[in-house]
Amino acid sequence: MSGTTSRETSPETSRGARRQLTARQRENRAGLAYLSPTLVVVLVVVVLPILWTVMLAFQRIRLINLRRAGVFGEYTLANLETVLTSPGFWSSLWTTLVYTVGSTVGSIVLGLVAALALRGRFRGRTLVRASVLLPYVAPVVAVAFVWNVLLSPQFGLVNDWGVRFLDWDRPIAFLSQSEYALLTVIAFETWRYFPFAFLFLLARLQAVPADLEEAARVDGAAPTQIFRHILLPQLGAVIALLSVLRFIMTFNKFDDVYLLTGGGSGTEVVSVRVYEFLTARFDIGAAAAQALVLAAGLVVLLAIYLRFLAPKVDPREEE
Repeated sequence: MSGTTSRETSPETSRGARRQLTARQRENRAGLAYLSPTLVVVLVVVVLPILWTVMLAFQRIRLINLRRAGVFGEYTLANLETVLTSPGFWSSLWTTLVYTVGSTVGSIVLGLVAALALRGRFRGRTLVRASVLLPYVAPVVAVAFVWNVLLSPQFGLVNDWGVRFLDWDRPIAFLSQSEYALLTVIAFETWRYFPFAFLFLLARLQAVPADLEEAARVDGAAPTQIFRHILLPQLGAVIALLSVLRFIMTFNKFDDVYLLTGGGSGTEVVSVRVYEFLTARFDIGAAAAQALVLAAGLVVLLAIYLRFLAPKVDPREEE
């Protein structure tokens, strides 16, 4: 009897399944219709330029014969060989790493100090927090010009105060002497982008339950112990994410270095070399190959972050 009932209801069940599948297909088509503009934008703005750069990197293309570049052109590894064996490439890569690591660490540390100092309640807190963001939101051309004027050995305020109050023997050319230029660029990058870290860290600190710190104070914990054992573990994932984001952003940075020093005095980073290959040598293929090497390094870094530093999701939590 029960078998007969199941046989009688099975056609209706199958028709309902077909109707449900049809409705699901309509939803999928609607979703694709909504996503298609975004997909087109990503394809045109991101995917096609990447493919074009890869294609140029493996062809001997200069500005004079750029029109000959095509998908079915003559591919070669000569550009990569030119880049990897060119004088100054490895030194510029080392300079880029020093500049990137120093700026990343400096901006995160300074952002953490600012977030800890401004997390509490005090009069004028909103105004002070807003003023902290000024280096990040100001135009880079304007702030670079201000730093050039302040650090000028002829009429800069820093050298004037150094000679008058700090007993300097002579003015220091911070942006043209090799022993100071790279440190100055790192200091500029740290100052300009610490508000970026400040925003992330302050948001995470605001989410830390106040009961944890209050209980630690009642137990007699010192401020350094509270920071080490309570606040720092809460900030670990945010600091890891900031380290990756700032490293990627700084590793590709061009405008800050070029506006301050033009890439001279030991501050020639890889992005400046790419620009020089384009403007001085008009070697588009070599510039694209150098950019490809830069991108490959960042992909390796991102893979390391995803493998070892990214937060892991417990499958049981998803269930």
